[in-house]
Amino acid sequence: MISGPSGTGKGAICAGVTARTKMALSVSMTTRAPRENEKDGRDYFFVSKERFREFIEEGGFFEYTEVFGEYYGTPKAPVMKLLEEGTDVILEIEVNGAAQTRESAPDAALIFIIPPSAAELEKRITGRGTETAGLIASRLERADSEIAQVGKYDYCVVNDDLNKAVADVLAIIRSEKLRVGADAERIIKRYQNGAAENKKNRVKKVKGQE
Repeated sequence: MISGPSGTGKGAICAGVTARTKMALSVSMTTRAPRENEKDGRDYFFVSKERFREFIEEGGFFEYTEVFGEYYGTPKAPVMKLLEEGTDVILEIEVNGAAQTRESAPDAALIFIIPPSAAELEKRITGRGTETAGLIASRLERADSEIAQVGKYDYCVVNDDLNKAVADVLAIIRSEKLRVGADAERIIKRYQNGAAENKKNRVKKVKGQE
């Protein structure tokens, strides 16, 4: 799960990671209007507030939240299908949603993306040209409260250079794949099966030499 304040470049980092791996990016659902160049089903599932509420009633989200009058949520079905097929999934998710989702996915790695400075974050948000001055101020205030929760995450990546940030996240993913954790039993069983097969081959070889 990857979180961070609006304007930190989470989307660009996730795109960079999926372009270099076989991981899939979970597509969130939102009631906000698409920004320029955003495509339904690729960047978000854009739905009405009425449809979003129907999903809530159906229990169709890992988590959902309201941000500045718009709803965001992570649909369960697409993520579970990918996991069942053996594909690792990245969830680009806000802070409270990450906490909710971790309850049902305790082994997931949480990565927080932080801007190099408050001034740079404001520059990035303003540069998008999609928000009013009031909304920009609200986003910056929210960023302060989100960054205060970085201690709840496993990793923190400073996005002062996109390529470096992508490399840092890839390094985290690699290290997570090398952890024993819940895979200990599988690792041991795989080795034991190989050792048993190797022993059989040794016995056959010895008998063949007698």
